Amino acid sequence: MSDQIAKGLEFEKKAEKKLNGWGFFGSKYEDAGDLYEKAANCYKLAKSWDQAGSVYVKLAECHLKMDSKHEAANAYADAAHSYKKTNTKECIAHLEQALNLFMEIGRLSMSARYCKEIAELYEHEQNLEQAIAYYDKAADLFQGEEVATAANQCKQKIAQFSAQLEQYQKAIEIYEDIARQSLNNNLLKYGVRGHLLNAGICQLCKGDVVAITNALERYQELDPTFSGTREYKLLEDLAAAMDEEEVAKFTDAVKEFDSMTKLDEWKTTLLLRVKLLLKAKEEEDDDDLT
Repeated sequence: MSDQIAKGLEFEKKAEKKLNGWGFFGSKYEDAGDLYEKAANCYKLAKSWDQAGSVYVKLAECHLKMDSKHEAANAYADAAHSYKKTNTKECIAHLEQALNLFMEIGRLSMSARYCKEIAELYEHEQNLEQAIAYYDKAADLFQGEEVATAANQCKQKIAQFSAQLEQYQKAIEIYEDIARQSLNNNLLKYGVRGHLLNAGICQLCKGDVVAITNALERYQELDPTFSGTREYKLLEDLAAAMDEEEVAKFTDAVKEFDSMTKLDEWKTTLLLRVKLLLKAKEEEDDDDLT
């Protein structure tokens, strides 16, 4: 591996020499770029990711000198993917450079892809606000390119994180919108009840029984088959338990549903929030009676 690093350093030195020496403007940067690419490959073989990332940035700068924005964007993306293994901050910075250049030259699908990748990195870092911002940008770009499935995946992430950050109304609007759109698509309509269940759970988190009852009526109008589903029955039972302030009834309804369809971590977390709200209300009422 150390011999690959030595080779990489040699190529890098030759590239610097080309840039600092005499020569035609264009060919100077082209020759240096070729040498930087060889250096980057050597560093990658040696798994020296920071060195590879640094050289790809130099390669991108050579492409920019020749006004080759597409190649520069690809080099910045290569830099980012090298840094991805060692330095998330550097990775995001160079993905940002790549997506901006792709935006400039009208390659919006590539920009969308890198926006989504940045969002995923922020998600991994648990920086939900930034993840939402980049998923939002990616969703807009995918929508503009008419890639509806990818746009909806990004929107679902926005809704999921918004609910985690207690921005329930924002999450509700997104889930309801996706459900509405999915009804007209034969491939997506089977997911409608899942989106409506998510929207309903967010309604429950707001603690407004009237709002959840009204929402259930709207969901039936939106999809007449929804009232015959287990998802509808769960929301109806939970709304009734909230109305009656019955924690035991709430717990039983969740357990019954979970025994047949395993609830994921996101739903479990939100339903626990609702249960705690209900518990606090029940205890408050008990205090009032004593």
